[in-house]
Amino acid sequence: MEAIDTAALGLRLVLGIVMLAHGVKHLRGREKTSRWFGSIGFKAPQLQWFFSTATEIGVGVLLIVGLGTSLAVMGTVAIMTVAFISVHRMAGFWITARPDEGYEYVLTIAVAGLALAAIGAGDWAIDAAIEFDGTTLTLLLDEWVGIGLAVAGIAAGIGQTLIFYRPGSVVAAD
Repeated sequence: MEAIDTAALGLRLVLGIVMLAHGVKHLRGREKTSRWFGSIGFKAPQLQWFFSTATEIGVGVLLIVGLGTSLAVMGTVAIMTVAFISVHRMAGFWITARPDEGYEYVLTIAVAGLALAAIGAGDWAIDAAIEFDGTTLTLLLDEWVGIGLAVAGIAAGIGQTLIFYRPGSVVAAD
């Protein structure tokens, strides 16, 4: 079990740090990020900025400490789904494609999240310490439940793009 706990910790830390760093970057660049959302065709770009920033920071912190890990993965996968649909899929696989970046990065983050949802947060997580009727949160939310939550993240990302994304249009920041 220790190898799985180590793997879960590694995945949580790397995914958490990446998501937190992106969220902080967007927090510091509110106007720039909002304009960017509008320029690629998102309605309500300030709202997109707020929710993407809050989600990235929130899931980053939750992944790092291992609290609600599969729910945090759901948020991570949702963001990667939106990024894939709205930006990266048109450029092909390679992230080095120009003028846009390909989808290898968002695919890797999403699949790493899916793997984490399947194995659970591990023993070195707050989830492992929280018990409900003698069962830890990590045992309640990993394996098939975790995978189901990650798939729900894909559905949430698709839903967001269907509601807010209008490719080919430029939307002014609110």
